[in-house]
Amino acid sequence: MSTETIWVGIGFFGQALFFGRWVVQWIASEKKSQSEVPISFWYMSLIGGLITLAYAIYRLDPVFIAGQSVGSVVYIRNLMFIYRTGRPKGSEGSVSK
Repeated sequence: MSTETIWVGIGFFGQALFFGRWVVQWIASEKKSQSEVPISFWYMSLIGGLITLAYAIYRLDPVFIAGQSVGSVVYIRNLMFIYRTGRPKGSEGSVSK
């Protein structure tokens, strides 16, 4: 297997994880019948974004690098807010919006 093929696989994995966060958010919202942003959404955003950032750096794509870099800061900041204020009781690890 070539290095190029491995990096394409890494890129697709990052994108799949990044996309999966919307599925998680949608399911959580459907369960509560209101907009719900679970903590796992932010972790999937961060991890998927960082994997995608690594792929963008490998590709030397400045547009993709800039977008994923800024996004990572936002995801970390949201997690900081969640842990600073604590999880709402009975939320099963999610934060209502």
